Amino acid sequence: MLRKPRTCLTTATMALTLTLAAPLPVNATEDYGLPNLTGSSQAITGEEFRLGRAWLRQFRARTPAWQDPLAQEYVESLVSRLLPHSGLTDTSTVVALVDNRALNAFAVPGGVIGVNAGLFAFASEEDAVASVLAHELGHLSQRHYSRGQARAEQTQLPAMAAMLAGMLIAASGGGDAGIAAAMGSQAAFVQDQLAYSRRFEQEADRLGLLTMAQAGFDPDAMVRMFRAMQRQVSLQGGNPPEFLLTHPLTESRISDAESRASQLAPRRPREEDDPSYHLVRARALLAVNQRDPQQAATRLAQDDAPAVARRYLDALIAARQGQTDSALSQLDRLAQELPDLAIMPVSAAEVAFDAGRYDEAIERSRRLLRLMPGHMPATRILGEALLQRDPNEAYRVLSELANRRPEDPQVFTLLAEAAGRSGREAWGHLARAEQMQLTGDIQRAIRQLDVARQVAERSGDTNALARIEQRREDFVGYRETMEKF
Repeated sequence: MLRKPRTCLTTATMALTLTLAAPLPVNATEDYGLPNLTGSSQAITGEEFRLGRAWLRQFRARTPAWQDPLAQEYVESLVSRLLPHSGLTDTSTVVALVDNRALNAFAVPGGVIGVNAGLFAFASEEDAVASVLAHELGHLSQRHYSRGQARAEQTQLPAMAAMLAGMLIAASGGGDAGIAAAMGSQAAFVQDQLAYSRRFEQEADRLGLLTMAQAGFDPDAMVRMFRAMQRQVSLQGGNPPEFLLTHPLTESRISDAESRASQLAPRRPREEDDPSYHLVRARALLAVNQRDPQQAATRLAQDDAPAVARRYLDALIAARQGQTDSALSQLDRLAQELPDLAIMPVSAAEVAFDAGRYDEAIERSRRLLRLMPGHMPATRILGEALLQRDPNEAYRVLSELANRRPEDPQVFTLLAEAAGRSGREAWGHLARAEQMQLTGDIQRAIRQLDVARQVAERSGDTNALARIEQRREDFVGYRETMEKF
């Protein structure tokens, strides 16, 4: 199911934010040194949502996705655990996983949360990753983009779309040069804003610490993460991780976080024996060390990862080396030892699928789905395996999944194939159009809709025609928004 990732590109995206919701109650923000925004709070606007989602499509067109359903579900669940405590309401977040070994994460308008595989490779504990996500949610909750944009307008700088376009230049692999090109004549403005942006970082830290504690994570993990980044800068001769290029880290910022973290304790300490993070981290390490999987195993051992994570990684490596029976036996033993973790049986179904054992992949996926109806990774593997055996059933399964995940381009890729194989030609073109628009190719997507309409007219499929006309109107709106970039 998982394809070998392409060579990683450099992503140096600015952490832009938007008005997603009302911030924390007044007493919570005042007690923790955050500005009182209650009087000016508002829900996400339609324009912000449209620009943010248009940015995401452009980003997908230029950067390789980390296509791992199990990691995707894990990060989405982690964000869901933090969100209720972040001060955000009326949210509609989308998690974008990036196939990039660099340590980076970002938040942009429209509720887009981006995470590099390299973040997992760097962080040896779940709470450290939670601290980065909580920090990004803090940017969103404190409306830093809206506040920064208001100041930018005072200097007559380009509007949000132009700033997002600059982010794309950097994210497409330009590194420092990309940032310089993106900013251009804005260099003086950046210098003027340096202290201002550092204040935003401190605000996001403070709210992130509160969010972590209330969600049951260890606030001290944020400080440990900062110290680890500092050590990396020292080891690399002053060359900071990409996260720090857009999130300035100073000793005073670390000291402030350390002081405030010492005053907090997790509201509900979590179970310490859940290895889920370490299992997903094993997958991330394998993704960023695809050419030498043994490096992933070495890193887990160096970080003293739980034995179960090392055994799990060994099974995944064995599967990649064609030792399917050995990998499945190991995964089945792990599943018996840890019956509450869906990642083991899903991984076994994935291994069976990748080995061409489609009937076994179907049986294993269905067995899990009887216990966990709707489980996304199992449903996706089931749909892909059914493509080889029963395209009609594959179409049904993938249609339901696409309805639940309308922002997932990989699901629409599979749905288009299922529609084509099951004789639903018009719907196949429609699904392909959806995949194209989700990955930034809006012109081809519209042309694909036109083909779908011609096919539907010839076949007399009135249901498809109605849906195609509706989506064409939507796509034209998407094109108008994307033209701002």
